[in-house]
Amino acid sequence: MAEIAPENIKYHIFHIYRLHKNLISEEASSEQMVTMSSTGTDSTKLGDVGLIEVQLDSLDSSHNFAVQNGGTPGMKSQSDGQQQKNVFKSKVFIIAVTFSSVLIVAMCIGFLVHYEFAGDVSDMETVAFWHVTLPQEQQVWYDRGIDELKLALNRELNRRRAKNVVLFVGDGMGPNTVTAARIYGFKEEGLLSWERFPHMGLLKTYCADKQVPDSFSTATALFGGVKVNYETGGVDANVPLGNCSASLNEANHVQTILNWAQVDGMRTGFVTTTRVTHATPAALYAHVPDRRWECEAGMTAEQQQQGCLDIARQLVEQSTGRQINVIMGGGRQMLVSNVSGTDADPLDTWAGHSADGRNLIRDWAQYKANQGVSHAVVQNNAELRNLDGQNTDYVLGIFANGHLKYDHERDQGDEGMPSLSNMTLKALEVLGNSDKGYLLVVEAGMIDQAHHRGNARKALSEVLALNEAVQAVQAHLKAKDQLDETLLIVTADHSHSLTINGHPERGADILGMAGNSKTEGTPYTTLTYGTSYKGFQVDPEKNQRQNPALSDTTDWEYTQQAAINTNENLHGGSDVTIHARGAMSYLFHGVHEQSYVAHVISYALRIGRFRDSTIAESLAELMPL
Repeated sequence: MAEIAPENIKYHIFHIYRLHKNLISEEASSEQMVTMSSTGTDSTKLGDVGLIEVQLDSLDSSHNFAVQNGGTPGMKSQSDGQQQKNVFKSKVFIIAVTFSSVLIVAMCIGFLVHYEFAGDVSDMETVAFWHVTLPQEQQVWYDRGIDELKLALNRELNRRRAKNVVLFVGDGMGPNTVTAARIYGFKEEGLLSWERFPHMGLLKTYCADKQVPDSFSTATALFGGVKVNYETGGVDANVPLGNCSASLNEANHVQTILNWAQVDGMRTGFVTTTRVTHATPAALYAHVPDRRWECEAGMTAEQQQQGCLDIARQLVEQSTGRQINVIMGGGRQMLVSNVSGTDADPLDTWAGHSADGRNLIRDWAQYKANQGVSHAVVQNNAELRNLDGQNTDYVLGIFANGHLKYDHERDQGDEGMPSLSNMTLKALEVLGNSDKGYLLVVEAGMIDQAHHRGNARKALSEVLALNEAVQAVQAHLKAKDQLDETLLIVTADHSHSLTINGHPERGADILGMAGNSKTEGTPYTTLTYGTSYKGFQVDPEKNQRQNPALSDTTDWEYTQQAAINTNENLHGGSDVTIHARGAMSYLFHGVHEQSYVAHVISYALRIGRFRDSTIAESLAELMPL
C-alpha cells in the first residue's frame, strides 16, 4: 500500500470533521449555537468545535492547515478571538465572576470575624470600642461596664496545685444577708471583699433528709463531701438522729478535709466566734448523731454507757482533734465543769454546761507537754497578742464561756475577747511554720446567732467583721507572696429567712422603712423575716400588726417583724454563694452540691483520695506546680 503523505491525512481528517460538524448542527438547539461567519458553514456547538479545533491544532504547530486547503492564514485566529469576546460578554460569565467576587469578600469577612472572636484576647487593650459622648446618666453605667469587662478579659486561670487553703464560712449568710450587709456597709454600689474574687458559684444546701438544713449537716457536707441527716455530723445518712449505737460503727463515719490534711502532714486549724464545740466546727473532728452532745449534759446515761463520747471529749481525746494545731473560739462551759458566768463573759443559757468534773483545757495542755511539743493556752486579748506564733506548734484559745461577744459589743482591752481578724491572723502565724502547707477553717458564727434572735443589724455587722477578716488574710498572704499558692474560699453553710422588701429609695437606710401595707396602711421595714419568735408583733388594742415606725429600727436590739410565729427565727432553704480566688479557684463555676466543696479542696491540695504517691510528693516539693 502506498504511503499517504501527512498533508493528505490532514485533508481527509478535515472533511471528516466537516461532516461530523454538520450532523451535530442538525441536532443542537439554536440557543447553544454560534455562527462561524468566516467559512460560511452551518452553526455548530461551541464546545464541540473548540474541542476538535484544539485536536486539529495539535497535529501541526505551524497552523498552516487552512492555507494548504484554500483557507486564509487569519481564519482560525479570527474565530478564536471572536469566541473569546463572546465568552467574556456572556451572562453566565458575568454572573460567575460576580458570584465569585461576593464569595471571596464574604470569606474574608468571615475569617476576620473568626479571628476577632475566637482569638485569645489577653487584655482590654486589644479590644477596640467606640468612645461615645452620652448623657451623664448613661455614661456612668457605660464606664462601669467597660471597667468590669476589662477585669473579665484579664482574668487568668490559676491551675497550679494549692499549697494552702483558707475556707471562710459565714454561718447563716444567705444571699439576702450578703446584699443587705453590702448596702449597710458600702451602699448599693459597693462590694464586699470576696465579691471581687474572680470565681464564684452557688451551693445547694439541702441535707439528706430535709429541704431546709441545720448547720451540723451542712458543715459535714462542706468538710466531708457527704450529705447527712438533719442535726447529725461526721456520720453518714445510715445514722438516724440520736442513734448512739449506729454512730459507733466506724463504717458510718465521714472523714473530713482536716483529717485528710493531717494524714498528709499538713498543719490544720479552725477559728470560730461560737463555741469550739458548736455545730460548724464540731463537724471537722467529731462523729456524733446529735449536735446537742457538746458535753455530757446533752446526753443520757444510757448513751454514755454505750460508749458514745460527747463533742468536747472528742476534740481533746480523739485522734483528729488532738492533731489540730490551732483551736480558737469560745465554749469554756463545755470543756470545764461548773464555770461561772459574769457580765463580761456570761454563760450561754440556750445550751447546757458540763458538771462531771472535767477540765479538758488542762488535759489538752498536759497531753501536749507529754508529747514534748511547743504549745500554749490563751484566754484573752493580751495573751493572744503576746503569743509567739512562729515558735509555737499548738494553740488552744478559749476566750469565752459560751459564744464570743458580738464584734460591736466586745471589750477590746487586754482582758477582753479578740475579733475574728485577730484570731485568724494569729492562726496563720502558727500554721505558716511548716513547709507542707496548711488548712485553716474560719467561721463567722455570730451571723447565724443574730439571725436566730431576729436582730438584723447585728447580723449585718457580723458580716462586715467577716469582711475585715478576709481583707486581713489577703493582705497577710500578699505580704508573704503566697496569694497564688493559696486557695481562698468564702461561702455559707445555709441561709436565713431574711427578706428585702418594698421599693425604698436608693441610698435609704437598709434598716429603715420601705412603705405602707395595703390592708391597714401600717408602715413596714425594708428588712423582715419569714419566721420569728419575737417578730410576730400584734397591737392588742387595734388587733393588727404593730407600727414599726414607733420604734427605733436601727437599734442593736430591735427585732425585725416576721410573718410566722416560731420558737426562734428559722433557717432558709435557698442556695448560698461561694466565692474563690487563688490556686484551683476556677473549679467553682456554676451550681454545685454543697458536698462538692470538700472534693475541690481535696483535689487542690492533693489530699484524701487525690493524695499523691511519695515519689510524686517529693517531685512536687522540688518543682512546685
